[in-house]
Amino acid sequence: MIRPDSQRRDHFKDAVYPSPFHARQKEHNQKREWSRWSDYLSVPAYWCADMEYFAGRNACGVFDITPMVKHRVSGPDALPYMQRLATRDVSKIKPGRVGYTVWCDDHGQVIDDGTIFHLEEGPGKDVYRICSQEHQVDWFITNTLGFDVTVREETHDVAGLALQGPTSCAVLKDMGLAGVEKLTPFGMTWFDFEGRRLMVSRTGFTGDLGYELWIDPGHAELLWDRLFEAGRLRGIRAMGSAALDMLRIEAGFILAGQDFLPAMQAVRAGHTRSPFELGLGWLVSFDKGVFNGRAALLEEQARGSRFRLVKLDIDGNKPARDSFVFTRDKKYAGTVTSAMWSPSAKASIALASLEMPHGEPGEELLVEIYYRRELKWNRVMAPARVVKDVFWDPPRKRQTPPGDF
Repeated sequence: MIRPDSQRRDHFKDAVYPSPFHARQKEHNQKREWSRWSDYLSVPAYWCADMEYFAGRNACGVFDITPMVKHRVSGPDALPYMQRLATRDVSKIKPGRVGYTVWCDDHGQVIDDGTIFHLEEGPGKDVYRICSQEHQVDWFITNTLGFDVTVREETHDVAGLALQGPTSCAVLKDMGLAGVEKLTPFGMTWFDFEGRRLMVSRTGFTGDLGYELWIDPGHAELLWDRLFEAGRLRGIRAMGSAALDMLRIEAGFILAGQDFLPAMQAVRAGHTRSPFELGLGWLVSFDKGVFNGRAALLEEQARGSRFRLVKLDIDGNKPARDSFVFTRDKKYAGTVTSAMWSPSAKASIALASLEMPHGEPGEELLVEIYYRRELKWNRVMAPARVVKDVFWDPPRKRQTPPGDF
């Protein structure tokens, strides 16, 4: 069964809408610059991307995640449907929990990645929310064939804020959310907020202690106001997408359209990636039964993958954006997909897609970096090493209850 989202304005699908938080964002947006994320206006940087980054690492940053595409899956066959759709074993995501996953086409190539929220459970009454970077409702509805399940997009029905950083839990407690400190990573719960249900999940895209807050759009501005009042002495700052991108690279998180090409957007064969080629083999559960791409992924597991996504520690201080990667004897090995100078790691770091068999931890490589200073272009072949661990993984990310920073 398919029910369209009554809030969707498909005849205006090429328009860009202000977020429910737009009035508050406008007050903070000193640069007066806006970008587009999905159907919404978004902020690249409010005043200084670097300082917003430091707020996320040393205090707490607030990022508007309303534009994240949200899909609601419900009905008697909700769980069997989710098992068929996603590569991971969704039955292990219990009610009140959140799980990261990917979904693939029949060739085992990743269409997108996202999070699954198990909102409700009951005999034939499971309800899930799938959050993704891209609009996926067409693919999700196509896969309902044979299942008694309802799929609808609810992006416009839910406003969201990400509160990320070491003081985030303290801010939520100061806001009156008693017991939020008991929430474990990838857990979620509900609070009464000014007479409305506020869902809080211990999730985020920064690799640090952090939470995501979900509420109806009519209470969005009030949530923003209460959050900033509670965080006034905790270093709270509005944070744009540029700072978030820096935080997620340090945490080793991939981004659709940046670190992999979604399969539905590919024009040429061979430009997409499988879960194994993105370092996400741990999300593939062959023992759960049939799912999209299973046969192709079994074949890949037997023959080996074409590529490997790796983390690079690069000499020097020049970001290696869009760089080629070579072996020490100058043979092509792959390309950098995301790169930055990391203020926390005090190093030039990158994610890179390398051709197999390259990419084993410890391998020494060369990265070809071009940069411009005073209108002059320079080229450097910077030594680099493949590293196993992510560049930012603080214990507070897992600590329950978190410290009162």
